[in-house]
Amino acid sequence: MKDASRYSNESGVGIACTVAGAGLLTTSDAFVKWLTDGYPVTQIIVVRGALILLPMFLLAWRLGKLKTLRVQQPGWQLLRALLFTASVFLFLNGLRFNPLAINTAIAFASPLIITALAVPLLRETIGWRRWAAIIVGFGGVLSIVRPFGETINIYALLPLACAVTGAFQDIITRRISDTESAFSVLLCSTIVTMIVAAFFVFEDTWRLPGAVDFSLLVLTGLLSGGAHYLLIETFVRAEAAVVVPFRYTALVWGLAIGFVVWGDIPSGLDWLGILLIVSSGIYIVHRESLRRRDAA
Repeated sequence: MKDASRYSNESGVGIACTVAGAGLLTTSDAFVKWLTDGYPVTQIIVVRGALILLPMFLLAWRLGKLKTLRVQQPGWQLLRALLFTASVFLFLNGLRFNPLAINTAIAFASPLIITALAVPLLRETIGWRRWAAIIVGFGGVLSIVRPFGETINIYALLPLACAVTGAFQDIITRRISDTESAFSVLLCSTIVTMIVAAFFVFEDTWRLPGAVDFSLLVLTGLLSGGAHYLLIETFVRAEAAVVVPFRYTALVWGLAIGFVVWGDIPSGLDWLGILLIVSSGIYIVHRESLRRRDAA
């Protein structure tokens, strides 16, 4: 286990990786949302994955880290890759129907889910403050999904399911960070996602992209690959309590891009939901940080 002094020394790098990764990933998601109007999600996943692999190998070679591509814990790597695959399918399909910022906000419910699952899975004791934050956060999800009357947003359940798979994915990432490099994790996740998508891609109508759309696909792959590498690297560089709050900067990007490109303006209930999800998620991370500090 990495000691606290190393985390302390590299916290700034971890925060920078988180902010940069969030911005790159949201921009990539915006390109994907644009492309889903004319291309199946499975085709986008396969093409994007192929475009991620080559730059990743070149970057690993350039940095002298080809040896770090070796997998040390194949079982955990495969499980994480399958969870990552599920998260990608759920999130990208959600982008087809939901505004960019709304899709992103609901997916950010994963810290709430991680905390709630800590009781049955990890047998942790959760104090009333964190339970209150969980309830408030899920109240924010309900404010966006609106499961009442004729205003229910069925498609909002896609990023919510993504939040569940993402929660387990982050737990495993943290567990294997001592032995697995960011390169090896990204490699396994990308390959497994491509294989799964390839099984379904032929059931959809494959479209040969034009020059503009192909350029967008290339950008999507490069941005997504860089983003996931940076976000994985954050767990190697710093404690989750330090870097997780900065993931929410993706919402700023999502709101700005959604407004400029699609003219999306969240409703009052959407704004309320975003505020509740973000504030409760940050509070939970803060409380867990205090709890670990007291235990030490």
